[in-house]
Parts: sequence; C-alpha cells; structure tokens
Amino acid sequence: MTIKEAQEQVDGWIKKYGVRYFSELTNMAVLTEEVGELARVMARKYGDQSFKEGEKDNLADEMADVLWVLICLANQTGVDLTEALQKNIEKKTQRDNKRHINNIKLDNQDGKGFESK
Repeated sequence: MTIKEAQEQVDGWIKKYGVRYFSELTNMAVLTEEVGELARVMARKYGDQSFKEGEKDNLADEMADVLWVLICLANQTGVDLTEALQKNIEKKTQRDNKRHINNIKLDNQDGKGFESK
C-alpha cells in the first residue's frame, strides 16, 4: 500500500463507517493520546519498565493507531503525505548530509552513542 492509497483508504473508511472526521483539534488530542500509548509500550519493551499484568506487547497496533490519526489529520488539512515526506527527506538530506556522519557520538558500533562521563 502506498501512502496515497493509505490516505484514500482511511478517507473511505471515515466516510463509510466513521460518520465524519473528528475536528482537527480533537484529532490532534487523539494523536497525542496514541503517541502516549506507543510510548508506554516502548518503555515496557525497550526501557526499564515491565508490562503490567494483562498488558500486552502491541507495538505494531499502537504504531498503526498513530499513523491512522496522522493520516486523518493530513486528509482534513489537505496535506499530501507522499509529497510532504519526499520534501522532508530532501530537506534533511540537504541540511544533515554531513551532520550525522561527523557526529562522534554516533561513531560506535552498538548504536547507543557515547555516554558522557
């Protein structure tokens, strides 16, 4: 599925089952909530916290929830996410094409960077 197809599929779902989009401000709040739920799973799976009894590792589902709401916001505000992502990659390439390569904090092989002493 392309990003464009995802935007079209979410829009079709909203029109068929969702009655209408929530307001942009409500969806922004929902996006924040979904990012928090993703952060909770990340903290338990990769961080120092453990899963509580009954909690599950639903990382993919939480990421999909974040993407869903982001797509809703893009559809509501007329943003073509394919075009926006392409422009963002170009921006980062121009701005950061040497920044990370020359960052001594990223110069080790374990991916964790160097800790300050």
